Amino acid sequence: METKMNMRMRIGLMAAALAVAAWGQGAAVEQAERMFRKTDYQGALGVLKGQPRTPAVLFLEGRCLYYLADYKGAVETFEQLTVAEPRNGPYMNWLGKAWGRRAESANVFQAPGFASRAREAFEKAVALDATHRDSLEDLFQYYMDAPGMLGGGVDKAQRLLPLIQKADPAGYHTALAQIAEKTRDYQAAESHLKQAAMAVPRAAGKMVDLARFLARRGRVKEAEAVFGEVAKVAPSDRVRLYAQAEVYIETKTNQAEARKLLAQYLAMPLTPDDPPRRDAEKLLKKLGG
Repeated sequence: METKMNMRMRIGLMAAALAVAAWGQGAAVEQAERMFRKTDYQGALGVLKGQPRTPAVLFLEGRCLYYLADYKGAVETFEQLTVAEPRNGPYMNWLGKAWGRRAESANVFQAPGFASRAREAFEKAVALDATHRDSLEDLFQYYMDAPGMLGGGVDKAQRLLPLIQKADPAGYHTALAQIAEKTRDYQAAESHLKQAAMAVPRAAGKMVDLARFLARRGRVKEAEAVFGEVAKVAPSDRVRLYAQAEVYIETKTNQAEARKLLAQYLAMPLTPDDPPRRDAEKLLKKLGG
């Protein structure tokens, strides 16, 4: 019969082994996260391979697959994650993002079903956490872009405005600008974009939104002036570099400058929050580069 001392030793050894395993997984996830932040998604997946399927591992794996454009794999991983953590709004939002991308790349028969699943996930995400900015933004964008037969509509987007105003005052003006532009109230759209920029004066993204709007209205010189203001404050801002190059290419103006901006962008260390390197390379190809 096993003595009490031997039993205590076995329990102690088991606890130590579990602690070592947990530490090992934590170190692996941290290493994979660092690789992910440097956009080394394949490398991060390699580090995660063989690790226990904890929520932390699933969340990181799903995002790697998403940014590698493996949307089917991302959906499968995020579905496992949301089953494990059904009350987590941001996790549910990522499932919606993955379904949305699957819809964009699917055939005409599959796309409507995938889009509806994206909407359902976005709506669940907001229901779970109405303070999460990305969830609100993604659901708002879905309502703005999707036709009524797939659950979209400006009226539905407008119902989100009180939540957006509370969670993200600057984003509230951006949302109002989108609604105004869609309803062709361009003066109101411009006003709201300027208010959004003033609400976060050091955020280049809001100024870039204004510049893009001006370019869409054919006011390229004014857009260029706004980009110039951003460049004075943050000359190496990646959001500005990419957006200004894209505007020049879309408006067929200043192609040489667009090439220089893209070359500068591609030479920089990118993060998952930046436009993908492959998208910048596609823009270069449009220039014959």
